[in-house]
Amino acid sequence: MDNPYEGMQEWVQQLPEIVQPLGVAVAGMIPYIEGEGAAGIGIILGINPVLAAISAMIGNFLSVLAVVLVSSRVRQKVVAGREGGGESADAAPAAPSTRRVKGQRRLQGWLSRFGVPGASLLAPLALPTQLTAAFFAASGVRKERVLFWQAIAIVAWTVVISALAIGLVGVLGW
Repeated sequence: MDNPYEGMQEWVQQLPEIVQPLGVAVAGMIPYIEGEGAAGIGIILGINPVLAAISAMIGNFLSVLAVVLVSSRVRQKVVAGREGGGESADAAPAAPSTRRVKGQRRLQGWLSRFGVPGASLLAPLALPTQLTAAFFAASGVRKERVLFWQAIAIVAWTVVISALAIGLVGVLGW
């Protein structure tokens, strides 16, 4: 079978070695691509599998860290405003997409049923880790707990998808 990615693989291999994992890390920051998708793409494009997986995990985690820190701070301000009687709604919130609402309902069910650990591990099936982390932080889950379980989920899913990508590349001879 011909390799449909051969041209992209050649282009990636021509990039400086430092740029390759940085590109994978940046891709890992993008919701719906995340660590697992970025690692898989990196592996298929010919980047060292271990380097691709680690770079993707780091990029994904850094974006989750930023989201959790911001979400926790926003929650603190909202709670402080409510306690001080300063609730105000200047603008109506934008209506979330139907897909996002469905994913949030599924995530809330998993959170109720499995707790933060189980919901963190299952959440990538419904929503990006960034949205999951924001949901947990906004729900009042301690940011350290959110970050711990999101890190475990990122590592677990990235390792699984990386192994599948390595197998795919090996079987197809790319």
